[in-house]
Amino acid sequence: MDFDLVVNILFATIRTGTPLILIALGEMVCEKSGVLNLGQEGMVLMGAVAGFMAAVVTGHPGLGVLAAMAAGMLMSLLFGFLAISLVTSQVATGLALTIFGTGLSAFLGASYVGVGIEGIGAWTVPLLSEIPVIGKILFSHDPLVYLSWALFGLVYFCFKSTRIGLIVRSVGENPEAANAIGMSVFKVRYGAVLFGGAMAGLAGGYLSLAYTPLWTEGMSAGRGWIALALVVFASWRAERVLLGAYLFGAASIMHLVLQGLGFEASPNLLAMLPYVATIVVLVVLANDAVKTRLNTPMALGKPYRPQL
Repeated sequence: MDFDLVVNILFATIRTGTPLILIALGEMVCEKSGVLNLGQEGMVLMGAVAGFMAAVVTGHPGLGVLAAMAAGMLMSLLFGFLAISLVTSQVATGLALTIFGTGLSAFLGASYVGVGIEGIGAWTVPLLSEIPVIGKILFSHDPLVYLSWALFGLVYFCFKSTRIGLIVRSVGENPEAANAIGMSVFKVRYGAVLFGGAMAGLAGGYLSLAYTPLWTEGMSAGRGWIALALVVFASWRAERVLLGAYLFGAASIMHLVLQGLGFEASPNLLAMLPYVATIVVLVVLANDAVKTRLNTPMALGKPYRPQL
């Protein structure tokens, strides 16, 4: 295999894995607080269409990124009001949010299909981008890729070394005990849900403003669902989320690489690789159910009703 091809594969793996990192980190924080939000796919699509529309109207991709995050947070706020305040089923509410987001994004973006924008271009880091091999792979990306690394570091440090991370984990493990020692379960869970919404919206903005600067219906292509599986694969640990996102990112582009190398197989079959990888990972995890159960937040998916 040509060495330049390997460099290009690693470069594309980072770009492809970036939205998965953003969605999965947001969902991980959400689940650490005990809230299971299955509406990631809908929030990603709403972030993608809102970001694209804002960029077209204002002519500024940066404002599009902010609009994408705001759209994701609004969707998550709706989820939080229903699932946290009104104590509805988190699973049913999340699924409804995905259906709602998918339909609303298609409706809002119907007149923007085929519209072209300049999008967010690459920002090469001076000097570092000139390092052979590594410079191309690590320091020649758009700003949102670097932002995803910064957010990963922030989430990792938060849960590893800060009181905020400890509070979120406490609420996710035992909300009644956390409330008894003065923690506001509702505030913590709302904060985690809003953070997850902002990250999903940002992932959508990355898709429509940087990865492929255009809007098409259903352009998230199931990344919200893959990210949900990724959180389980990662056992709710940020460093494994990063590794898993790039693993799925590599699987997502392998069908293009294999076709380029002349591998004779149906393109549709090869395009199934990332989804097959997801299923294989979940099957492997099922063989270690005890370890998975030990890492799962104890109150995940369970509604909290304060004692009156």
